[in-house]
Amino acid sequence: MDHASFFPNASAGLPSGAALLSGILLAFAAACTGSSPADGLVPADLVLLDGNVITVDAEDRVAQALAVRDGRIVGVGSSQEVEAYIGPQTTRIDLDGRTVTPGLLDAHAHFWSSGADRLYILDLSYPNVTSVQGVVAAVVDQVADLEPGEWVQGRGWDEGKLEELRYVYASDLDSVAPENPVWLTHTMGHYGVANSLALQMADITSSTADPAGGTIDRAPDGTPTGVLKESAQGLVSRMIPGFSDEQVREGIRELARAFNQECMTGVKDLGVSSFAWNAYEAIREEGELNLRVFGLWSGGRSLDATAEIIERIEASTKPYLSTGDDQLIRGGVKLYLDGSGGARTAWLHDEWNRDFRGVDEGNYGYPVVDPEMLREQVRMYHDAGIHVSVHAIGDRAIDWVVDSYWGALEATATVGLRHGIIHANIPTDHALDRMAEMQQNFDAAYPEPQANFTWWIGDTYAGNFGPERALRLNPFRTYQEKGIRWAGGSDYPVTPFPARNGIWASIARETLLGVYGADPYGRAESVDVHTALKSFTVWAAYQMFMEDKIGSIEVGKYADLAVWDRDLYSVDTPRIQDMRCEMTLFQGRVVHDASGDDRGQRR
Repeated sequence: MDHASFFPNASAGLPSGAALLSGILLAFAAACTGSSPADGLVPADLVLLDGNVITVDAEDRVAQALAVRDGRIVGVGSSQEVEAYIGPQTTRIDLDGRTVTPGLLDAHAHFWSSGADRLYILDLSYPNVTSVQGVVAAVVDQVADLEPGEWVQGRGWDEGKLEELRYVYASDLDSVAPENPVWLTHTMGHYGVANSLALQMADITSSTADPAGGTIDRAPDGTPTGVLKESAQGLVSRMIPGFSDEQVREGIRELARAFNQECMTGVKDLGVSSFAWNAYEAIREEGELNLRVFGLWSGGRSLDATAEIIERIEASTKPYLSTGDDQLIRGGVKLYLDGSGGARTAWLHDEWNRDFRGVDEGNYGYPVVDPEMLREQVRMYHDAGIHVSVHAIGDRAIDWVVDSYWGALEATATVGLRHGIIHANIPTDHALDRMAEMQQNFDAAYPEPQANFTWWIGDTYAGNFGPERALRLNPFRTYQEKGIRWAGGSDYPVTPFPARNGIWASIARETLLGVYGADPYGRAESVDVHTALKSFTVWAAYQMFMEDKIGSIEVGKYADLAVWDRDLYSVDTPRIQDMRCEMTLFQGRVVHDASGDDRGQRR
């Protein structure tokens, strides 16, 4: 049996700032020196030595080195201890003081569906676009490459980052794309804008009623402006040809590589379909998927659909019994209750704000499905033993979701399904108390928030949530005080996916541009770097039912590792966001080495 002793203070006095010597030194040290592993130790395949190894274990200990064999960690401790694992065929990585953490995880991203967008449609995100005219210019360039009738598609615009601080409208687009339908999705994905040709093709006129769970934005005279929210988006988007199978697969491949370049090794993917699952399996077989993917199936929007989904997935979707091959995990289902903080469609107890201190009179948002039906869906999935995560942004929606979980658990007290509250932006005291009690007694009701929301969409959010609600957005400190564990994510493509941004944002709570002042969210709900890192490692692993396999650097766990150019435990907070990923290892294999990569644009 391998022995792995631990030196908690082993990192004291390590050098810093030196290059990583091209990432890997293929120094077969034992062969050169004639040495062999210590008695009783089987040689490691790989050792990492002379570093600052942040383990994120239960005591948050820091070591110098670690050893890997067959893709798993077999030793953690001082460099001297780990050198005992070196044999004739052992690969040695000299860290030269660099910092190692567990590979970072994203507990909420729209991974499969966003990869192709990243490659094949217009990127209208900041700083590519900073004004309405910038959006128009991008459309002009795209139209020049298209035949009449072909669609112009884009994503990423956000009125909070545009000079005009307003929506993009059909009237902005019509003159530059008179013969091409246009659909431009907002960064949050809950609304977008169509030009007049696209509206005409969708038969959207002044007399068109709002669909259930959606809004057609209108001018004072009732004319549609082109902005469509929630389910109304489908009136146009359903007409757009989908990507080919190969385009979807290439999008997944490219995004997986991009995750690895940011020291990321796992994702909880929301709204996975059978088509997407087949694509994942094909890419895994190719050896191009160096990520662990915990998939949530789309949970349906009717009780009949719910019953059909349960029949189809019940036997294979029990991650508390098995996580399969530990790379593609059939995790559970995702449901929606409300809308967006950007579109002011999330379901609130009090009216939405406008421009931070104004009031959007009469607008409380709305549920996008029948709340009673959703409550029954939760009960059905819970009784079937299936993990559920429900999208809930507004405080009224969050209350409804936690009460739905409470009712399901009162009726059937199944422990360990770890039901989640996706986003959970502004929970009430009632919701917080229920979360704490359900986590303690039933291992359920875990928030799955995005720290990036205060940053990347923080200017739009501050304007809509207003001065009082903004202070309780992402209440991480309160979670900590109440013993509530959460799992951090990006909601990519709503915000950029690099988890270093989320770690920083959990501490800083700063907006991107300061449209409504330097500090609309305050610091009362900030947490320290140790806690922030947990939310993107071991706590995120918990919501993937893999806390015994990934999320910390401990003997027996997979060697999913991140090597950084600085020690996030000691640098000033602003330098956390700018950390550079030097190397990523997935199951003991180097899948990214920055010494051979162009840094490119980072955010």
